[in-house]
Amino acid sequence: MRLRPIVILAVLGLGVLAACSPDDDAVATVPAEAGFPMTINNCGFEVTFEAPPQRVVTVKSSTAEMMLALGLGDRIVGTAFLDGPIPDALASAAAGTAVEHPLADRVPGTEATLALEPDLIFAGWESNITTSGVGDRAALAGFGVNTLVAPAACQAPPYRPESLTFDDVFAQLLLLGRLFDVPLVAEALVAEQRAALATVSADSRGLTALWWSSGSDIPFVGGGIGAPQMLMTAVGLTNIAANIDESWSSFSWELVMAADPDVLVLVDADWNAAERKIEHLENHPGLRELTAVREGRFLIVAFPATEAGVRNVEAAQSLATQLHALAFDD
Repeated sequence: MRLRPIVILAVLGLGVLAACSPDDDAVATVPAEAGFPMTINNCGFEVTFEAPPQRVVTVKSSTAEMMLALGLGDRIVGTAFLDGPIPDALASAAAGTAVEHPLADRVPGTEATLALEPDLIFAGWESNITTSGVGDRAALAGFGVNTLVAPAACQAPPYRPESLTFDDVFAQLLLLGRLFDVPLVAEALVAEQRAALATVSADSRGLTALWWSSGSDIPFVGGGIGAPQMLMTAVGLTNIAANIDESWSSFSWELVMAADPDVLVLVDADWNAAERKIEHLENHPGLRELTAVREGRFLIVAFPATEAGVRNVEAAQSLATQLHALAFDD
């Protein structure tokens, strides 16, 4: 699926609140047509936007790609911690923007970030906006810089997704559309993504799978509530780690061997390529006996597509196509 230059944001679980007068006893929910000021409860941190952000520093691929997909590349004054190359579908949107020349390979420091004079830091993980990352959220607010974390990455149970769904991802897009004052663009993207998702045909063979993200001695896998689970459900796979109440979690190869999943979903990252994962599996004395390894039943997904964001629907399409191509003995 080729995306038009429209945007999305992972804003799952954001509570958008209207600005209230001193006489108001409570803060009311903002209707879809509401404007500014806009107050958002983001991972438990209240952020007020007086106007749509104009100078944004993005941290992680998911946030940069959401901005680009919304046609907001000209508002990005700095980007950092890209998890891989920008996909071809967003290459033209990235051309001539700060995304072409990242500020840092990892999380940038506070001083370097503030030098860009942003009015918003948009991060993919909560840990990106801490004293060990870009900076403390309250301290940054004191400098007049708002912060926003992709809500699917919120860690506290009251704010994290109970179980991420595509409807949650689409709701994020609509909220970002309001935040950046491009609601019609966001609505068009949601319509396009819903249509594309409708073309995904779930496998009906009752296949089990492990989503392996990273780690060799101790595998880091997709658990039961995040984007990996959402994508596996969409293509008809039963996650052997679905009982883990996390988006990603440490697992054990002993449990994998006991479950002997039909399929292995391998995350392809610059720092941990799918080819290296396959090599590890085929050379490990125990893991090479897994049915999926013996039969070469591997599905590949790019790391930036494994977090809630603009690539999820396309990832579902790709995984479904790969899965339907696998042969199984009757």
